[in-house]
Order: sequence, then C-alpha cells, then structure tokens
Amino acid sequence: MRIHNVPPSAALSDPGREYRASEPDVPLRCCLRKSLPDEPVWLFRYSPDAGKGPYAEVGPIFTHVDCPAEPSLDRLPAELLNNPRILRSYNAAGQITDGGIVEQGSFDRKIEELFNDPTIETLQVRSVSHGCFYFAITRA
Repeated sequence: MRIHNVPPSAALSDPGREYRASEPDVPLRCCLRKSLPDEPVWLFRYSPDAGKGPYAEVGPIFTHVDCPAEPSLDRLPAELLNNPRILRSYNAAGQITDGGIVEQGSFDRKIEELFNDPTIETLQVRSVSHGCFYFAITRA
C-alpha cells in the first residue's frame, strides 16, 4: 500500500486558513502524528482527491506550518490509528463504493479485503467523531 499525506503547502490555497501557535494533540496530516505543544500549525479547509462530483467533500484539517519530518508512506501511521476510524473506498470515477468503522488492530485486514475488489482505487481514513479526512491509501 501507499499512504498519501497532505503537505503544509496545501494550506496556502485556503485564504481562510488559521495560524495556531500551539494546538497540542491534534492529528497532523503532513507527518501523520499528533501535534506537540508549541508546534505552529495551520487549520484549513481541504478536499481530498478521491471524491469527485457529489462525492467531493471539504473539511477542516491540521498540518504543521513547517513540517519537521517526512512520514513513512509505506506503512500505516500507528499514532493516528489508536482509535476506531472510518474507512471509505472510492472507484476511479470518484464515487464511494463502501465504507464503515474499522476498530483498532483491524486496519490491515480491512484494507486488504477492500483492495481485493479491483474496482477500488483509493481508500480514505477519517475521524469517527467529526468525519475529518486523515490520509488516503492506494495500492503500491
């Protein structure tokens, strides 16, 4: 699998973005971990690439202002998967084909199951409580 994060530069396309000098423990979509105290972050509107037409969604996400590290993009970020998450699958046309809540420890099995369907192109991992986008997954 290949993990797709969101670079901090994506915040620059949202004129309504908000600078936060410190916002501890928010999920960062750039390095795929939780923020630490006194790490400057952007809060901005983001639309993941997978959903198209009526399936395109915009929601709030956080990134560092200047990300200090690159995440590993070939394995799941454990720090962001320590709670149940929504996992949605999308076909090449950008339509949602399946979705549900995945419990901690079940991600690898569910991802493999969804990618057994050749029509699935992209998976999105999202927050259960707010529905916010965390990261995308495609086949390697």
